[in-house]
Amino acid sequence: MSVETGTTPPADAEEREQQSLGTAAARNLTTTTKSAPQMQEISSRWLTRTLPWVDVPGGTYRVNRRLSYRVGDGRVTFVQTGAQVAVIPAELGELPLLRGFEDGTALQALAARFEQREYEPGQVIVAAGRPADHVYLIAHGKVEQIGAGPYGDEAVVGLLADGDTFGGRVLAGLDGGWEFTARAATATTVLALPHTAYQEVVDRHAALRAHVELARLDGHRETNAFGEAEIALSAGHTGEPDIPHTFADYEPAPREYELSVAQTVLRVHTRVADLYSRPMDQTEHQLRLVVEVLRERQEHELVNNRDFGLLHNADHGQRISTHSGPPTPDDLDELLAMRRDTTHLFAHPRAIAAFGRECNKRGLYFGGIEVGGHHLPAWRGVPLLPCGKIPVTGARTSSIIALRAGEQNQGVIGLLQTGLPDETEPGLAVRLMGINEQAVASYLVTAYYSAAVLVPDALGILENVEVSRRD
Repeated sequence: MSVETGTTPPADAEEREQQSLGTAAARNLTTTTKSAPQMQEISSRWLTRTLPWVDVPGGTYRVNRRLSYRVGDGRVTFVQTGAQVAVIPAELGELPLLRGFEDGTALQALAARFEQREYEPGQVIVAAGRPADHVYLIAHGKVEQIGAGPYGDEAVVGLLADGDTFGGRVLAGLDGGWEFTARAATATTVLALPHTAYQEVVDRHAALRAHVELARLDGHRETNAFGEAEIALSAGHTGEPDIPHTFADYEPAPREYELSVAQTVLRVHTRVADLYSRPMDQTEHQLRLVVEVLRERQEHELVNNRDFGLLHNADHGQRISTHSGPPTPDDLDELLAMRRDTTHLFAHPRAIAAFGRECNKRGLYFGGIEVGGHHLPAWRGVPLLPCGKIPVTGARTSSIIALRAGEQNQGVIGLLQTGLPDETEPGLAVRLMGINEQAVASYLVTAYYSAAVLVPDALGILENVEVSRRD
């Protein structure tokens, strides 16, 4: 007979008797520390924060400017069928001498006379000094404008891209040659209108001839370097010469900006608001998140709205294209040189990263600047602020916005109205609409806003900015 000695340990630790209160049960007696509701959609909104906001009591802001006669080349739009490209007839009104002409029959006849031409990179489209006898519309690609450098060498004096035109004043008559050489920088598709074809159309449409003649005379009025009506004066004279008489004329139909609106209706059940608002007020936090979404949409509209958005309100003369694709220091220098006192640059974060890569390739230091307690990137002392509302297209291209801000600085301003009923923030009101039969309270949340460009050179755009990484 054998006798066992010792004890057998338990097969599993869970079989042991519990000696203290477990954490799962203990949590029933604790108070949980909670955060306020979080939301990933909230961004830095640097554009909204940096724009000077002007109160508009009447809901409309009128921009009075000095009279200007300049009608610069605009952007035209095309339709494509396979490899064939055609200009939309109404878009010919963007040509300098056809601005404001609305006879659809004549414009359609002109559009039909354009010839499609293809150019390889490096091919010359027009040569300086040769007779200017065509109007050119760039349907696709980039075209370099080549002029003479200070020592007789070639210099790129301009860059044209999709939708740009040149030779528009050829319509006024064959009175000179090309002042520059136009050379394709990429594979380029253009539509060309020979002067002879234009003449055949104008001979059949008297209204077209009269409109072009009037526009030509307006273009020869005395103007300053900015196309504004000249103010005559005399300086440096001696004796008693006749002092010129003058006055500052104004635009007869100034641009007016009406406040835009973004609205939504927030619904909160009264039982939720009554019983579940401690320690955090449910209605307050519902409104906070809704207001954040409205403010995000407001900034999106300030950038992209076709009526007042910055991307669509930049003057065509203030738009340039990148020279090689990615945004280079040369591109930003050219953008800054187009206006005085540029106060801010705005770009998509990916465009800022692309610019940083170009700086690294050249061994340049990407500077920084302090803005509102934040250390932000800057170029030439101008803060380069991130703005995710600037779109990146499917072709991986974006834009960079340069602006001069402030009403006193003749720049870009934001517009709002203060003193609204039930106003909770400047330009934003939360109004209780009532409680329905299901005990649901409704709040109308409204934001009023817009933006205005006081003079054309206050806003500039660098377009066709490639943001993809190149190997």
